[in-house]
This record gives sequence, C-alpha cells and structure tokens, in this order.
Amino acid sequence: MDVQQRKEFAEKGFISLGKLLNDEEVAHFDTLFCNDRKNFPYFWHSYGHHQEANYDALLTTPNFDGLVRHPRIYPIIEGLMGGPLCFGEIGLRTMGAYDGAFHQGWHRDKPHWLDHPLRMDYIQLMVYLADVDSSTHCFSISPEAIGERIIEDNDEQLKRGGIHDLHGPAGTCALFNVAALHTATTRTTKAERRTVQIYYGHRDRAPLANDSGIPAKFWRDSADADTRAFYGVLNERTKIYMDAFGPCESNQ
Repeated sequence: MDVQQRKEFAEKGFISLGKLLNDEEVAHFDTLFCNDRKNFPYFWHSYGHHQEANYDALLTTPNFDGLVRHPRIYPIIEGLMGGPLCFGEIGLRTMGAYDGAFHQGWHRDKPHWLDHPLRMDYIQLMVYLADVDSSTHCFSISPEAIGERIIEDNDEQLKRGGIHDLHGPAGTCALFNVAALHTATTRTTKAERRTVQIYYGHRDRAPLANDSGIPAKFWRDSADADTRAFYGVLNERTKIYMDAFGPCESNQ
C-alpha cells in the first residue's frame, strides 16, 4: 500500500483500486461464480432489494480463497487495517435486469471503532465481475474523512458527504470502511451486476457476523500456519456446523 492510497482512504473512507484484476482473472472468478450459482442453487437466497446471494461461498466453492487472499490486494488491506487480518465473511451477490423504481437502502454495517487510526473495525473488498456504469446497478458510498464528526443521521451525512457511485469494468475493486454510509443502487437496466464482497477484521476483535461458514480445511486442517490463523476466528455459524459434522477445535 502506498502513502497516497492511505491518505485517500483517510479522506473518504474508501478507495477505488481500479481494474485490479486482469481479464484472465476476471474470467476465472466469474466462472467460479456462475458455476456456484448453477451447481448450488439451494445456497442462494433473496438478499436485500432485488438481490440474490450465497454467503457460504467458501463451503460451496473453496477456490474463492484465491480472491480472498489475492496477492495484489491482501497487502493493501493489511496496510489499512494495521495488523494481522482475519476472515469475516464472503458474499456472492447478483442483481439482475430490473424495470422497477429506483432504490437505495443507505446503511452502516457496524459502528465506527474510534480506537483505530482509520476508525475501522472491519473493511470490505468489493469486486465487480461485470461492467458497471451509470446505466447499471452499482455500489454507492457517502465519503467521510476521519477528521470529521460522525453523523448518525443518514440524510445529514448524505448532505455533507454527497454520493460516490463506483463505476468500472469487470475486475474493478474497491475497499471501504463498513462503518461508512453505503448502499446498493438499483436502477432500471437490462444488465446483470455480479459482485464478490469480502469482509476482513482484526484477529483480536469479535467476529463480524454469522453469515459465512468457514471450512475446516482452512482453519483446522491446513498445513500452513498463516492460513489457520487468518481463518481461525470462528463465528457461531461455523461452530454449529462443526458441532454437527465434526470436532470444533480452533487454534485461536
């Protein structure tokens, strides 16, 4: 991570990394995405407004670990978070063609963590696997600087910070503080938006949520200590799965 990226994140609460994935990588991860949806429809469910999602993607398609710990992305996240990372959750999400009303559901995933230099408990990686522009669904965020007062009222924050719509070709990646005000923007379009959305946290903090199960092949059975540590902060969902199907003994 370079100094400019950190400065930009501090000033806005997010950074766009541009088209960080090359065409070959986009094709690879998009194939994993589409095959997951085809082969495991019972893991996909309605999510939010006009979305379908699979948040157990590491159970159904473990090869998404190659995106979770992508060598050109992971070091940037480590630099922003400032310490050893842990896996939080992963969501494969699709938004299909739409002819309904324009929709935004502004929200914050977690409160700001004021003890962190960037006020950040968890960070999300947003990966576009389809082209996104002003005619399609997109991710939107209201910029906020770490030196600014936190505004809890959504309308007031939108008035102060404005709205940034993330546009870009397939392979575009962005990172944002999940405490920043953000939304999926749904608009009339014939295009499908496919995204992979991955959360990362601090290893000494509580798990983010119970949406994603973590395969034992990563947190328990991997021969690599770094892999076991990264995936070793187990949420209740994972513990329930492991109690049902095998021993639950974390290295953490």
